[in-house]
Amino acid sequence: MKFVKLGSTGLDVSRLCLGCMTFGDPDAGTHPWTLDENASRPIIRHAVEQGINFFDTANSYSAGTSEVIVGKLLKEFTRREETVIATKVFFPANMWQGSERPNEQGLSRKAIMANIDASLKRLGTDYVDLYQIHRWDYHTPIEETMEALNDVVRAGKARYIGASSMFAWQFAKAQQVAKAHGWSRFVSMQNYLNLVYREEQREMIPLCLDQGVGLMPWSPMARGRLTRPHGQQTERTKTDVSGQSFYEATETEDGRVIDVVEQIAGERGVPMAQVALAWVLAQRGVSAPIVGASKPHHLDDAIAALDLVLSNDEVKRLEAPYVPHAVTGFA
Repeated sequence: MKFVKLGSTGLDVSRLCLGCMTFGDPDAGTHPWTLDENASRPIIRHAVEQGINFFDTANSYSAGTSEVIVGKLLKEFTRREETVIATKVFFPANMWQGSERPNEQGLSRKAIMANIDASLKRLGTDYVDLYQIHRWDYHTPIEETMEALNDVVRAGKARYIGASSMFAWQFAKAQQVAKAHGWSRFVSMQNYLNLVYREEQREMIPLCLDQGVGLMPWSPMARGRLTRPHGQQTERTKTDVSGQSFYEATETEDGRVIDVVEQIAGERGVPMAQVALAWVLAQRGVSAPIVGASKPHHLDDAIAALDLVLSNDEVKRLEAPYVPHAVTGFA
């Protein structure tokens, strides 16, 4: 496994981050395709055996059961000091159960302090390496949020803080507020980037490059759409309502990109997933794309992409069919 520094920090992370939304109680939430503890075990074990040390989850994934499973299995297969655990805050842990209560969600001081403690308890650890805000909170002053996150770091409950899924102006504002007060700043941006959604290249990525912020693109394979021929369905694509909303407006246009991925994969004799991921890995500023896996061989395909170097001609072919998309992924 190859390792890199996360942005401009000294933190060593594997070149791939294992996304843990796949793991959790299938009955907790709206994702019936998630894997319970027994089904998750071989995948997390395989990730550790292949040298992956970077794991990303969230308080809201499967009503917190993702954190429980990830924390338990990492204890089985690795040592805490060798592992980089990232989790997120914004959505309530029970968001899919329709029983939201006051102060359970958002980025108020009260919500952040309560959620970091709850996440640590579920993960079975006394600190996380990277604590990320899952979205921008339009109802809380950014000064309140950044001060609370700084206090989480000072309390030793998080080593670094990061952000996810917001407009570039929002990220810049948060960083400036933290800088002005001498508070901890975000070291990473978990943004939505893949061959069929490249809007982040306009403002967010240039901003992060300028500020030395590491990129952790989520959905580098467009929730599986870039891993199979256009139109082919899986259980997840049939039931993933949010994923459908991301792509339904540009289904035809995206299909042209997917067709090129399929063509190049055929020419190279590799799975489509490797081609799609190789493109993301080659983007400037990317520290570690977040990859999901429901089977051990999915990890093998992702790891193989680390050694797949696309030619200039292949990159041009992959990028040529792209059309601008409406900004999405922030809600």
